[in-house]
Parts: sequence; C-alpha cells; structure tokens
Amino acid sequence: MKTDFKFSNLLGTVYCQGNLLFSPDGTHLFSPVGNRVTVFNLVDNKSYTLPFAHRKNISRIGLTPQGNILLSVDEDGQAILTNIPRRVVLYHFSFKSKVTALSFAPSGRHFAVGLGRKIELWRVPSTPDTSEEGDLEFAPFVRHHTHTQHFDDVRHIEWSHDSRFFLSASKDLTARIWSLNAEEGFTPTVLSGHRQGVVAAWFSKDQETIYTVSKDGAVFDWQYVAKPGQDEDEMVDDSDMQWRIVNKHYFMQNGATLRCAAFHPESNLLVAGFSNGIFGLYEMPDFNQIHTLNISQNEIDFVTINKSGEWLAFGASKLGQLLVWEWQSESYILKQQGHFDAMNALVYSPDGQRIVTTADDGKIKVWDIESGFCIVTFTEHTSGITACEFAKKGNVLFTASLDGSIRAWDLIRYRNFRTFTAPERLSFSCMAVDPSGEVVAAGSIDSFDIHIWSVQTGQLLDRLTGHEGPVSSLAFAPNGGLLVSGSWDKTARIWSIFNRTQTSEPLQLMSDVLDIAFRPDSLQIAISTLDGQLSFWSVSEATQVSGVDGRRDVSGGRRITDRRTAANVSGTKSFNTIRYSMDGSCILAGGNSKYICLYSATTMVLLKKFTVSVNLALSGTQEFLNSKLVTEAGPAGLVDDQGEASDLEDRIDRSLPGAKRGDPGARRKNPEVRVTGVAFSPSGTSFCACSTEGLLIYSLDSTVQFDPFDLNMEITPASTLAVLQNEKDYLKALVMAFRLNEAGLIQRVFQAIPYTDIGLVVENFPTVYVARLLRYVAAQTEQSPHVEFCMLWIKALVDKHGAWLMANRGKVDVELRIVSRAVAKMRDEIRRLADDNVYTVDYLIGQASSKAAQAGKEPKTIEWSANGDLEVKALPSNQKEVTMEDILQEESEGEWIGLE
Repeated sequence: MKTDFKFSNLLGTVYCQGNLLFSPDGTHLFSPVGNRVTVFNLVDNKSYTLPFAHRKNISRIGLTPQGNILLSVDEDGQAILTNIPRRVVLYHFSFKSKVTALSFAPSGRHFAVGLGRKIELWRVPSTPDTSEEGDLEFAPFVRHHTHTQHFDDVRHIEWSHDSRFFLSASKDLTARIWSLNAEEGFTPTVLSGHRQGVVAAWFSKDQETIYTVSKDGAVFDWQYVAKPGQDEDEMVDDSDMQWRIVNKHYFMQNGATLRCAAFHPESNLLVAGFSNGIFGLYEMPDFNQIHTLNISQNEIDFVTINKSGEWLAFGASKLGQLLVWEWQSESYILKQQGHFDAMNALVYSPDGQRIVTTADDGKIKVWDIESGFCIVTFTEHTSGITACEFAKKGNVLFTASLDGSIRAWDLIRYRNFRTFTAPERLSFSCMAVDPSGEVVAAGSIDSFDIHIWSVQTGQLLDRLTGHEGPVSSLAFAPNGGLLVSGSWDKTARIWSIFNRTQTSEPLQLMSDVLDIAFRPDSLQIAISTLDGQLSFWSVSEATQVSGVDGRRDVSGGRRITDRRTAANVSGTKSFNTIRYSMDGSCILAGGNSKYICLYSATTMVLLKKFTVSVNLALSGTQEFLNSKLVTEAGPAGLVDDQGEASDLEDRIDRSLPGAKRGDPGARRKNPEVRVTGVAFSPSGTSFCACSTEGLLIYSLDSTVQFDPFDLNMEITPASTLAVLQNEKDYLKALVMAFRLNEAGLIQRVFQAIPYTDIGLVVENFPTVYVARLLRYVAAQTEQSPHVEFCMLWIKALVDKHGAWLMANRGKVDVELRIVSRAVAKMRDEIRRLADDNVYTVDYLIGQASSKAAQAGKEPKTIEWSANGDLEVKALPSNQKEVTMEDILQEESEGEWIGLE
C-alpha cells in the first residue's frame, strides 16, 4: 500500500479569527482557519485549504489587487507570501512585531501594515502586471517609510483609489491621513472627535468625503471645507481650508458595541456588525437604514464587501461561523459553521463521498468531501456525542451520546427515526452496529454491561455481563458473526451474540483497553491499550499473534504545564483510536499527541508518522520548552498580563465552579493538540483525522498529472503506427493515438492490442486519459462485434482505476453512465439472442417429430445433451441412428428458419 499521503484539505472549521477577503472578481472568499487559510469558491460551491501552515494562528491576510499573491501574517508577525494559482510558498518574512492591520495599495506596488501604534510602508517585488519597465525582480520586501504618530494600536488602514494617500484608524480615538510619497502642500492630518476608539475609516468614491466609525456606534462625515469664520469667496490658498465634521450619525443598538464595519464607495453602502450578532446596512451619506438582521448568537468579528457590492461576508469566531449574504435578494450565498467544541469521532460513508463528525457540542455534521461544505447538521442530542457509525448500506447513521441515548438517522430524509435508551440513565461511551443494520450495541462508563437493541423494533434485546470495568470500545466483525468488547478491566471479550448460547471468550491484556479494530477479513483484531502497546489477535484461536510497542512513536510534545519532559510524560504514550486500511495491510493510530502513526499490519514496522499540527498556539506541539518563558508566577503563557485593560465582555466567566465544560469562548488556557478519531476512506486513497485543528484530510498526491506526450512535437500517425508495429509498445502507441485524437487511428491501435496485454496496458495508462478511454470502449461495446474483447477492457479499467473513478465520480459520471448503458444493452441482446435460439431449436425439434409421425416413419426423440448439443435418438425398438441431416431433409418441404 502507498504511504505518500499528503495534507489535502481541512474541514470541520470555517473561520477562527482575523480578517476575511474577497478575490478581485468576487467569486472566492479567503478565510483564516487557525494557522491555515481556506479558500471558498462561491460560484462552483467548493473549497480547498492552502498547503502551508504558520507556527501561530493567523491574525491578518492581504491580497494583491491582481488576486495572485496572498500575504498572511500570524500573531507573532511571521509572514508567508503565497502564489495562489500555484499554491506555492514564495517567501517567509518577519515583521518582528504583532500586526494589527494590513492593506495592499490598489496599484499593487505597496502595502501598509500596522505594527501596534506604528505604521510601516513596504514596496512589493514587481511582477509582469506591476513592473513599470518590464524588468522582473524578486527581492525581499523593501521598507519604504515608517509613521509613528499614533498613540495606540492601529486597527484599520484604507487606501485612496489612486494609491497616493491612505487612512489609518486607531484605538487612540483618532484617524489620520497620510501620503505615500511627499506631496507638495500636503501635511499629515489628524481627524479627532470620537469618544471611543475608531474602528475604521474610508474615502468616498470622489475622495471629497471621509467616513469614520467608532466603537460606540458614531459615524462622522468629514469634508475639506473652509475654517470657521472664513468666507469661501475670499479664500486665497489651501491654508484657509481644513477637514471638518459636517455630519454625525449614530447606530443606536441598545447597549451593543460596534465590532466591525465595511464601506463600498461605488454604491455608498455601509455595513456594521455589532456585539449582539446584529448587522445593519445603511446608505451614505444620508445614513438611510436599508435593513438590519440577526445572523449570530454571538458578536460579529469581521465584515467585508466584494467588489461589485452585492455580497457581504461575515465572520463570528466564538461559534466558528462564516456567512456570505446577498443583501439585494436577502438570501444566503454561503452559510457554514464548524464545531465549536472538541470533535470526538468520525466515520466515512460507505461510498466515500461524505464524512460524519460528532463533537462535545452535541452536534452531528455531515461534510461533503468534494465541496468541503457541511450539508446537514443534527442537533437532537442534548450532550456530547462519543461515537458514530454507518450501517452497511450507507443510508442509516447511528450515534451514541452522553445524554443516555443511541439515535438512528435517515440520511435520505435527514431525520431521526429511532431512539434507543436503557432502563436506567447511562452515559454511552462506545457503540457498534451489526453490518446488516439490524442490531446495535453500546457500552457505558457508568455500567459494566453491554446493551443490545433491535433496530426494527427499538426494543432492548439483551444485556451482556462479564466485564468488571467500564466498557471502552466495541466492534462487530465485518462478516457480522462476532462482537468484540474492550474494557478498563484489562480484558477484551469475543461474544457470539447470535448463537443460542451467548458465550464470551476473554482475552487477557496487560493494561486498560482503549480501542479495538477488526481487520476487513474478520480474521484478526487489533487492540490498543493504555501502556502504548498495539497487540494483534487471531479471532479463531483467541491467541496473540504479534504486537507493536508504540510508546516512542506516539510520544508527542511537551505541554506548557508539564513538569516532565516530553519523553517522560505518560499521558501521551498511548493510541486512543486505531483503524485498519481497506485491504488490511496497514493500521492507522492516533492519540493525545501531534503524531498519527501508520504501521504495517504484517511486518509491524512504522511506515510513516504524520504531524497533525505545528501551531504553537496549541499546547503540546513543541518537543522542548524555552526556560526563559518560565517566571516566578509560572509559565509566561498562562499569566494574564492584561488585567482590567481587556474588554469587559471578554472577561466574564459564565461557567460554574468545578464545571469541566463551560463557555468555550471563556477558555483561558491553550487547547491541547490531540487526535480523537481516524478513518480510512473506502477507496483507500485518503484518510482523515479528527484533531484540535479540525478535520484533517490526507490523500495520495494524484492531482498533478504530467503527460510527457503533451510536449512532444513528433507525434504523427506514421510514428504512432511505427511504435505499434515495430516496437510493440502498445501503451505508448495508444496514448499517442489519443493525443492525436483521430478516430481511425485510435480504432486501429485499439484493435491491434493483444487481449493478453490489456491488463498491463490499462494499469500503466495515464489517469488524464482514463475518462476518454472509458468513453471510447463503451462506444466500441455498442458498435463492435468484438464483445468479449471490449468486456475485457471494461473489466481491466474498473479493476485498475476503480479507486480513481470512485474519487472522481463527479467528473466521469457521463462516461460511467455510457459504460453502464453499453453493458446493459449487450446483456439484453445476448439474452434475447439466446432465447430466440432456444425457441427456434424447440420449434424445429417439434416440427421434425410431427413430420416423421405423419410419414409413418419410426418415431425419434430429439433432446438437449448435458454439454448443450442436440442429440437425436430413436425409440428403443429401432436402434437406427438419426442425424441432423435427416431432420433437415424432412423439413425441406416447409419454410426454412435459420439457426443463429
């Protein structure tokens, strides 16, 4: 099995913090998700995550006006420059300070960045679009200028349309006007008058008016007018003019503070988001309210408008919400929300197109792998959900929860159609479903029994007793014959629950059982225990066949509160979740560390370790801690140095004393990096993992398809036939024929390939041409008389490229339908032909017998032999041999019907 899996996408979270950006054409939305950036295609309804990762959570992102270069900055000021079309990192850079604002100039030649109370201007390396003389250069960013007149953090920077001036809004209650270069007669101007920190400032379309918005909901209109007491007709020069407030407006949101705002100069549309989850649309300069809408239960952290002014994007970090709203039609373009608590379990659908995740927030989310979006959310559970599993057909999902219920979900109608409960109130921690979907079993941490229900009736069928500790894991054999349970009593038991005598075979282990996985052939089980051991047991003999010591492999980083080094901490040295690959050759394991381990199930060798996250905002990603960060009061990361200076609403702790689960937004400590669930896709080309970062998907790198024949100028029909006839290189000749795309040449090469080489040719055939070959073979099946030859091609294509066809089913759906139609048509024709032949032969046999009787000849019997041939026999009284020629001679007087 291939092990070169690479990170391909991040699901389960859509927005964490920072600013949102629309692409210049308004069709893509860039959203920071932790230390990565996810791009949402709003037209094609798809998303993907850029492959780079910061060492801290991203605080600001900026996009060039051409939309091809992205600059992302984390909380420590470390920046990464990325090429968006190629998804390649171009340059790493450090601003050496926390970045509070970032904006590219419309010209694309400069960008301004706010570093606390300081503003720096940087020159961007030239590109073919921005180069003045056509010369290309790529050097590190060059600092153009620095401004330090603000007295508090800069919150927002906005450029003028001609890129000559820019505005800065700060928490020091002022906004300031700056120029990019020295302008004759211009001096930097301070716009003061707000009573609270200025959130944002913008130029109007004609740049004659400036709008500023403050945290208390005040909107000021500034214009360049004459000083008080001056008559405009008597003014001599600009010294008699100044920027003054000409209008004041207020939002009046009943105690809610303004969190974010955006302005669209072309349509004069002002959007404001508030701390109570309400946003309002206003038309400037008259401040006419268009409408207000409540879109979130918590504060809105950021809002932006696309270039056309039609779509508004909102981000709310506490609940992880991301929304795109079309204000004219009042409809959602995008409405996504991730889990706002730790994910506990995940499962692939049997067709591999969807992933179901469950979390401590009591929600079940179904994610579409192709688009990356959540398509449905179930909220019926009232507590954390600990396990989920599909029935074999894939239309029914089962979930177990700490609220004491097991629920069955219909994924066609999207509803809960059955709920299973125990006689007493229990918190279920694990669950297993019989492959037939008729029986569901669950174990609890409160009771040592295993409860079994009937899915059809919802009745409790049985309670299996025998364990002496809480049941931690359950697994049905894929063939449905056995149930294996693991417990904290250091045993695993094999149950024959469908036999008359429900016997159980105990397997003694050295430590508490954490998870159990069945091999797909049902002959072996893997057991993970608390001491970091992976043991493999034969199901038929109930004996251990092999084992792996995974303590050194899974040992993760050191948490900030650990008193011991990472190598000596016991809490991270075990696998909480294990799963077999689809072919049973590998096993995937993850635990309370930053590593996912892939082992060979036959040689017991560690094939590869995958690092879940390098985000330093998570506890446990570092192998060693810096001793200079340890103070007398403890680790510096846990010391609250803000005190009363932080916002009041951010310091209210609504959780009860002693409660383990409180308000997730009030958490003070860094979350720990851990893996709570892993699963292989049914196609075997990818796997996913539930982690603190989100739902990570790793897949084989098959997206980059390089075809060397695309670049060859010598491909001609003559050279193709020479390769076919002289070199006997059938694969190369077929690819060259497809490259030329001449129907006659393709058919000649196709029919010249020996049937013995079909499997070898198809196995090495480039995937870029698989869809075209599939369509061609299907057409040949309908037209060509070589039925078996075409069927061999179809079988080879499905066998060799079945995983690729499954993963790209949306792209080759038309080809698959054509193949299905061709095979069905051929089957019907062969069946009809066979039936016609049987009826014709029966008719001839009947006619021959009747003619012989009328002519007074000896009667004969004509029968089908065991091998399918016709046998003509006389009655025992006359042993004369009668042949087929005799029958045809007797039938010559009648109308002849040919046998096919």
